[in-house]
Amino acid sequence: MICELPHKQWTRSGLESLIRKIDDTGSIERKVGSGRPKSASTPPNIKKVEELICSQEGEPGTHKSPREIERITGIHRSSVQRMVKKDLVMRSYKRIVSQKLNDDCRIKRLQRCQLLLQRFPTKRSTGSIWFTDEKTFNVATPVNSQNDRIYSNANRKKDVDPRRLIRERQHFSKSVMVSLGVSKMGKTKLAFVEPGAKINSEYYCKNLLAGKLLRDIRDKCGRHNWILQQDGAPSHTAADTVNFFLKEKINFIEPQSWPLNSPDLNLVDFAIWGALQQQVYL
Repeated sequence: MICELPHKQWTRSGLESLIRKIDDTGSIERKVGSGRPKSASTPPNIKKVEELICSQEGEPGTHKSPREIERITGIHRSSVQRMVKKDLVMRSYKRIVSQKLNDDCRIKRLQRCQLLLQRFPTKRSTGSIWFTDEKTFNVATPVNSQNDRIYSNANRKKDVDPRRLIRERQHFSKSVMVSLGVSKMGKTKLAFVEPGAKINSEYYCKNLLAGKLLRDIRDKCGRHNWILQQDGAPSHTAADTVNFFLKEKINFIEPQSWPLNSPDLNLVDFAIWGALQQQVYL
């Protein structure tokens, strides 16, 4: 039979064991009750885990971690993880950090977004918006402590050279602040803030806007109309900054028109800085 059915890849010992099982029981099915009985993955325990692993209805963030479920129920953490994966068929997803908003902020943000949609109803109109922002880059490379590991042939951690296990850091790392503007029309060059400079309205208008960003934007746009967008930084919303825009006849989105706590609406915040940071700390 082994020679007649080579694609089955049967072994002689395995085939003989199967024949003996058929002679003894008349079937190839597994014996009922054979194997180690389940002690954790029981229906009551699975139900408890399901109730704790998920957030309560209408109350996001009330779920428990496998380690917390272990403390509450006494079920081992590995058993909890196995039940979640195999019995409940659930997957874990990393949560996204966002700004906490109260009811007033939610209402104002919605109202301002609706007004902006009325003001810029088409893709063509939004393509002329220049998004600007500032960011500080530290000289010291940011480290993900979860992935900050070393590899060694030593069997015990205490046998590893201590110098390899210590990552030194400066208490005050040197840093540099840069400003940038982007739109569908293009991007400006990086505008570097002088070390130790105080970013008030006067410095922002004179050194960053008039000195660098506005010049690049005008060169990119030529005779095309464009509009400037800023976030809620004090130097952006100051009365002197608004007066500077009015004096220079710059079309801009007024501070009272921009939605509250909305870095997700600024291209520079949620896309450009992340990509640039990868290049800086490569």
